[in-house]
Amino acid sequence: MDRRKSIKAMLVGTVSATVLIEACKNTNTTVAEVNMDDRMQEEKDYLVKVNAAPTFFDAHEMATITVLGDIIMPKDAVSGSASDAKVPAFIEFIVKDMPDHQVPVRGGLRWLDLHCYKQHEKAFIECTKAQQLSIVDEIAYPNKAKPEVAQGVSFFNKMRDLVTTGFYTSEIGVKDLGYMGNVPNQWNGVPDDVLKHHGLAYTEKELKECISYS
Repeated sequence: MDRRKSIKAMLVGTVSATVLIEACKNTNTTVAEVNMDDRMQEEKDYLVKVNAAPTFFDAHEMATITVLGDIIMPKDAVSGSASDAKVPAFIEFIVKDMPDHQVPVRGGLRWLDLHCYKQHEKAFIECTKAQQLSIVDEIAYPNKAKPEVAQGVSFFNKMRDLVTTGFYTSEIGVKDLGYMGNVPNQWNGVPDDVLKHHGLAYTEKELKECISYS
């Protein structure tokens, strides 16, 4: 099972219907662009305040988040990548909405660049694709990672959580999950074999009055 299928399998059973419905309602938007028509005034005021806050990440940090996000959630034959789903914008919003993420994420981005400088004498986004994947392999598997990269492991775990949450609550991610939400159903009544098993049957009047879908 490939990485995307593994993540999808975990999320199908854990992402709440409310989150997915909200994502469906707000297609072609990021979390920072949510439709607020049905929000309480306090929530509207709070979201406006968060959106108006100064940009937290600088250009280099956003570029690093974009590259790392697309490694975690790459484009495939079914759907787009993390950056296609506006995940970097989602992470920018989240760190302003939940400031506890700011220090771990910014510190992790700096650790990543320092680690790359030690190995390749350049920042993560300046490394080749092969070098980037090699660095990620060092920190993506906690049970295999060396003790000296523990900070990188912690950072990557957080980024993986943020990227997958951002992706699978976007329009692209919801489609990738195949989530349809509540849809109209057509019911032709209790099946004949079930009725027969319980010694029951519809009356002629009921059969004439009920709608039947063929």
